Amino acid sequence: MSAAATDSPDLIKLPVQSPHPSTSALIARLAEKFDATWVDEASVGPWAEQGGDRVVLLAGDPVQFPEGLDVAVVLPELQRSQTRRFELAVVARDHEDAVARRYGSQRWPTLVFLRDGRYVTAISGMHDWEAFVERVSQALAMPVSRAPTIGIAVVSAAGGAGAACH
Repeated sequence: MSAAATDSPDLIKLPVQSPHPSTSALIARLAEKFDATWVDEASVGPWAEQGGDRVVLLAGDPVQFPEGLDVAVVLPELQRSQTRRFELAVVARDHEDAVARRYGSQRWPTLVFLRDGRYVTAISGMHDWEAFVERVSQALAMPVSRAPTIGIAVVSAAGGAGAACH
């Protein structure tokens, strides 16, 4: 094939292969076309610590949770709908369980909201457009909090009346 043929505007460009073959093309599209960053259990912390508002998509198995692909499709539109800017990250399917455990997520799909390296909240499931836009707006306005991971909340004895069990 000549160089002229390869430069033709009529040529169909094939999508770039995801570095994670077990990940859906719609998830990979977020990285390829919308500048989402690939993260895993080791890199999600350093990525989040770069600052600002950040959202991690945990889409789940597309066969078991097809709405995860719906969330992947609308996520760039949700990002554009907000006045407050946020960065996106996607997690390869084979790393999702570890990232989900880190942030206490037990449902698929889930958007995990982080700010300046700290957990804010999570939105699980697919929602009607207006409700989804409102939930994202609310999430971006929330203060940082403790991720709902496994563990027992510790209350000091100085916590006041009713703070302890006994």
